[in-house]
Amino acid sequence: MTDTQVRDRVRRYYEGLLRKHGATARGVDWNSESSQMLRFRQLEHLWEDEPDASVIDYGCGYGALAEYIRSRGHRGAYTGFDISTDMTSAAAERARQLPGCQWSSDRLELQPAEYAVASGVFNVKMDVNETDWRAYVRRSLADLASLGTRGFAFNALTSFSDVDKQRPDLHYADPFELFEYCRKTYSRFVALMHDYPLYEFTMLVRTDR
Repeated sequence: MTDTQVRDRVRRYYEGLLRKHGATARGVDWNSESSQMLRFRQLEHLWEDEPDASVIDYGCGYGALAEYIRSRGHRGAYTGFDISTDMTSAAAERARQLPGCQWSSDRLELQPAEYAVASGVFNVKMDVNETDWRAYVRRSLADLASLGTRGFAFNALTSFSDVDKQRPDLHYADPFELFEYCRKTYSRFVALMHDYPLYEFTMLVRTDR
């Protein structure tokens, strides 16, 4: 399955959720706003104490991360990218009062920022087989890395989730495998955060050390 086919399935899936739930946490397939904020807190460690750092939000959905980081004092340029124009339109409307934010659904329009982050984009594989999805994740990581001149971060569901609670339409990544992959491929300055109360982990990769 090609990346275009995978992204088309993903786009249709999330646009269906947006139509059903609107610009809410449920509209991007998160259980609650509180869990969404907890995820954002992990990603924020990437540019902690750098309020003027520029950020690309890769898979921005309706723009919740932009709202969160602005409320936390972030002032740098923010670009929200999503493969769904419905999502970026919702983001532009919801966050229209936020300064220094722009939105795009065209990958070719993106220029690198200091940091690039992706939240939740590797979880919902639907009926794509594991081999194809794992390859898709790695190609997407390469794209994410190319957009962050100083580093990038992402989260994923953990393979250490309780087996009886795992869903066949979701991808549960091995955090140790991805840690080694990022360390060998991108930088030796990698942090794995697996200590917050969700069935997932966050990876921070710094490339400017």
